[in-house]
Amino acid sequence: MGKGTPAVPRAVKDQDTPLPLKLEDLQLSPLSYFGPLRALLTELHGYKEHPNRKLFYDGYVSLLLLCYFNPVIRGLRQVEQLSSFAKIQQELGVSRASPASLSEASHVFDPKPLAHIFERLAAQVCAKDTPALPEEVPEDMQLIAVDGTLLDALARMLWAVWLDQYENAAKVHLHFNVCRGVPVLFDLTDGNGDEKKSLKEHLAAACLYLIDRGYVDYKLYQEINAAGSSFVGRLRCNAALEVLTSRPLTAKDRAAGVESDQEVWLGSIKDGTRIPRPVRVIEVHVKNPPARNLKPKLAKVNGKVKAIRTQEEEFDAWLVTDRMDLPADVVVLLYRYRWHVETFFRWFKCVLGCRHMFAESPQGLTIQIYAALIAGLLVVLWTGCKPTRYVLSAIAFYLAGLATWEELRRELDRLKPARA
Repeated sequence: MGKGTPAVPRAVKDQDTPLPLKLEDLQLSPLSYFGPLRALLTELHGYKEHPNRKLFYDGYVSLLLLCYFNPVIRGLRQVEQLSSFAKIQQELGVSRASPASLSEASHVFDPKPLAHIFERLAAQVCAKDTPALPEEVPEDMQLIAVDGTLLDALARMLWAVWLDQYENAAKVHLHFNVCRGVPVLFDLTDGNGDEKKSLKEHLAAACLYLIDRGYVDYKLYQEINAAGSSFVGRLRCNAALEVLTSRPLTAKDRAAGVESDQEVWLGSIKDGTRIPRPVRVIEVHVKNPPARNLKPKLAKVNGKVKAIRTQEEEFDAWLVTDRMDLPADVVVLLYRYRWHVETFFRWFKCVLGCRHMFAESPQGLTIQIYAALIAGLLVVLWTGCKPTRYVLSAIAFYLAGLATWEELRRELDRLKPARA
């Protein structure tokens, strides 16, 4: 995950194991859902091999994956109990693991080999119910929505610095491919980790990055261009700019809420922040949808800066992009696509349950997050659609023996048309 690592793997090596993309290609045994993945995890088996170690890397990852498809498991003691069952040992190829060995595994095993498996899976997986790439955007450009989210950490996790000694958190910086509907890269830092710095370290070519106000950095915009990519972001209302020319607005632009479309010099010459090439700033009037008779959201108070965030019904937003060739209404649409990474975070934390930690070290938590992301990729691989609460619960019912294979197929077929 160093600088220059492609955000989306372009190709799969010849020796990589192809995975079945349809349910009918899998066996009827519930735990055989993990069969195709075992071929990839086998290469982890001999990692850091030791004569006294009975819990191997592939077995540890398999147990973590099974935890995400079983909402009952929420701790290492339950993982130990799970590993003692004969059926689990036979199907997953693991032996009984003690809490000490599970804790040791989070410190001994390196996340990098698992990262390679994640990238190979992400290269093969594509959801069908994703937005299409707008015709005005070049076909070889990938839409990557980038954002970060916090995972609450224990006070004793001293590396996860956030607000104070009692409120720690780890931050997940995620790159999400909008048109494929899958995460493609992530970085883990403490709660105060700089989102802009993380993005700079993982820039790739031929990407159109969709970023929010947290990534306002004129040097970052230049580095994105230097990497051979473009951006669509959002500026703060007090941005320093000099208007060069105003573009005429079409009927589609006005229907999208565009108030103005201007080519500008962004930044200030005095403090040396001016971008050396003109960019576009598009002012959009936004109207939030009605609350559908739900209780309105209260104002949010940020405990770190003591600022109050309110949910406005109508407001103006200023979008910035280096793409001079795209119509203004398409730029607005692309920025709305950034919301896909937010909905994935909601599924990742609230539905899949990755907020609960099985490890406390940065290394162990990285392994856990990779396992959770792989679990999400498996759902897309099996169903061909983006993961939802209902899809995950249907698979969990089947793995728990509460539903038959035919019932699972029927339930997934019922869910697909509503989401396609």
